[in-house]
Amino acid sequence: MSVERTLAEFLRAYGEKPWRPGQVDCCMFLAAWAIWLGHPDPAAHLRGTYSSEEGFRAIIEQTGDMTVLVDSCASLIRGERLQRPVCGAIGVIGSAANIHRQFGAIHDGERWQVRFKNGIGPMTAQSLGVWSIA
Repeated sequence: MSVERTLAEFLRAYGEKPWRPGQVDCCMFLAAWAIWLGHPDPAAHLRGTYSSEEGFRAIIEQTGDMTVLVDSCASLIRGERLQRPVCGAIGVIGSAANIHRQFGAIHDGERWQVRFKNGIGPMTAQSLGVWSIA
């Protein structure tokens, strides 16, 4: 099955899940994609450790920024750092200067898809880090 088709199926399934910080959110979105692809959970150490946006942001503040956090998770499944996104790549997008404006995203081959509270949708923003996990 192609990455495009697999990703489309994942986006449909994950988009139907209700928002639950620490379980279903923009960061766990990336880990869920890795699991869907057959990897062990790269965010098992984070899953369930926060239950609010404030709890998640506290983890990001302790880590330094979201790119550092995603890089450490991607390394657990041998994610490869990329210069440019490809279909199925995970990334951190947003503001390099404001850690509260950074988002986990999956590239669909054309644009970044982000898990929002009400579902999954595209977002245009600067790529701060990109990894191949497919």
